[in-house]
Amino acid sequence: MTIEKLEIEITNCRKCDLYQTRTRCVIGGGNLDSDIMMIGEAPGEQEDRRGEVFVGPSGVLLDKMLAAIQLDRTKVYITNILKCRPPRNRTPHSKEITACMDYLREQFKLMRPKVIILLGSVACKAILSPDFSVMRHHGEITERKGVYFLPTFHPSALLRDESKKPLAYKDLLNLKALLEQKIPTTDR
Repeated sequence: MTIEKLEIEITNCRKCDLYQTRTRCVIGGGNLDSDIMMIGEAPGEQEDRRGEVFVGPSGVLLDKMLAAIQLDRTKVYITNILKCRPPRNRTPHSKEITACMDYLREQFKLMRPKVIILLGSVACKAILSPDFSVMRHHGEITERKGVYFLPTFHPSALLRDESKKPLAYKDLLNLKALLEQKIPTTDR
């Protein structure tokens, strides 16, 4: 499958009820040739309106987080578990997550990233384990089949609770060290 075919499939998706309330699908954005994929939860209000990933307040903070470790948004690929905004930004339902997982798998197949940064509880639970705790295991890098996973806080959680920002910064330093040690060819 190509990214263009995947985008058409997602745009026409009716696998769950979110298609009824979305303005636009938000598939992802950035560099599909990158070794780094970032996965968040779901589009927010501004993302739904514009059809672009992480463009609201969480996106502004994400850009600052990446800049703190000399990583530019154009050098990574960013997507979400869900491709449609849940009403009032509520937590995604399990049926919605299941409906979108095949799309995320296709994005992974198209990219073949070496590092996946999981932003927040929803992404961590969907990818790593249903009982995963970001608070307990943030920053802990795990490797599965040659892919490194780094769980950390979602930028929106950091906006709500700034006391977690130092923890997220340590997670980003772990990411930077991983990239320097294990992925030296990454164009950053």
